[in-house]
Amino acid sequence: MRPTTDDLAGKIAPVIPPCQELKIPHRGGYGHYKVTTRHEETPEDQATVYRWWERTEIAE
Repeated sequence: MRPTTDDLAGKIAPVIPPCQELKIPHRGGYGHYKVTTRHEETPEDQATVYRWWERTEIAE
């Protein structure tokens, strides 16, 4: 089974300051995301779009 982060798609979260990569804890591992050149309008502001890059497991 290939791990996915589909249930995180389209979610908005503050990232201050904006960074090149994000590491988000998710279902016993981490989703890794890289910044893109895209931006999307939100009700509050313009959001930087990140794309999923890889998943790693949490080391025990």
